[in-house]
Amino acid sequence: MSISKMFLLSSIMFFAACSSDIFVSHTGNMPSEEKINMLFKGQSKQDVLELLGSPSSVVTLDKDTWIYMSSEIKQVAFLAPEEIDRNVLVVKFNPEGKISAIERLDKTQGGEIEIAQEQTPNPEQKEGFFQKYFGGVGQYLPFGNSNKNPIRDN
Repeated sequence: MSISKMFLLSSIMFFAACSSDIFVSHTGNMPSEEKINMLFKGQSKQDVLELLGSPSSVVTLDKDTWIYMSSEIKQVAFLAPEEIDRNVLVVKFNPEGKISAIERLDKTQGGEIEIAQEQTPNPEQKEGFFQKYFGGVGQYLPFGNSNKNPIRDN
């Protein structure tokens, strides 16, 4: 058998073996349906913590919006992963710390976000040869930062 035929045969066997490797992973901390059904408007943040546990995320600019979410991701061998399912529970609190709204979302209500590959040029960040290789000389202070300048303190 020639080397090219052996290579072709081994490649086919390798890809056939890898193609059957399907991985499904579950991420997040979505509470069970029974617990979610026990939520009602007017419950306090403490009640929600005891019932559902800590949220997956708290909205940074609005600490009164808690998000619980989970998703299932499928990956076949070495191919790119694909999101199969997504569940999101949004719990909003009023200023008194009581539930004001409960919202359920799924994958169909969301969108895919594509990351732009372009970069914004910034002339301030361009380094020349000397800045790149000698720019940090004299800036390392192993024993802490002292505001005293030995030349000015004399």
